[in-house]
Amino acid sequence: MSRIVYSIILLFALLTVAFTPGDGGQQALQSWKAGQVVSPKAVETFGVDRCFAAEPVSDRVFARMKGKSYPATCTVPRSQLRYIRALHYDADGNIRIGEMVANQAIAADLVSIFRRLYQARYPIERMQLIDDYDADDEQSMRHNNTSCFCFRAVAGSKTLSHHARGMAVDINTLYNPYVKRRADGTLFVQPATGRPYIDRTKTHPYTIRRGDLLHRLFTEHGFKWGGNWKSCKDYQHFEK
Repeated sequence: MSRIVYSIILLFALLTVAFTPGDGGQQALQSWKAGQVVSPKAVETFGVDRCFAAEPVSDRVFARMKGKSYPATCTVPRSQLRYIRALHYDADGNIRIGEMVANQAIAADLVSIFRRLYQARYPIERMQLIDDYDADDEQSMRHNNTSCFCFRAVAGSKTLSHHARGMAVDINTLYNPYVKRRADGTLFVQPATGRPYIDRTKTHPYTIRRGDLLHRLFTEHGFKWGGNWKSCKDYQHFEK
């Protein structure tokens, strides 16, 4: 056997060992199933750098989006969107696989921000495509899901949301609701189940606060926070 052939066989064997699932977490990382818990060892074996990336929307991902977050009426070219992979910690200290579709204009910002949040163990409960909820914003928010792109109008209007271009991110949505006082004095809260979290004096691991790490990172990258708005408060929302 020639030295070249032997080297090729040895290299193939080493790669096989390196990328053979050692546990369920490693297998989840390779198949990239958002929402799953993975072990620190699995992340180390897989390579943490490979867990944070933005890439063109694949046919597989686009098939999940079509007719949901990407309806037939969508005017945003698929080529302008990016599929983001990221890890995040939940409030129980578990490492979870996250995913998001965003505009290419903010994709690098989001990869950098979520990498910093992961390093600091900032808690984010869930980060899955809104298509897992049939692009139903209310249902996604009730599950405290963090998401970005969804071609839709602003709630209660015909104006396209920043989410329609993939230029806004909603984070830990249940515990950071959208709140607006109507003309008749009643409060409109979204998600509806987020009403207990209107009182911002109460603390919760998923509460976003002015000056906390998440708020600082997004504002440093040029995002505006809905928690600063006057006509309403959208505590979950960051947009560019």
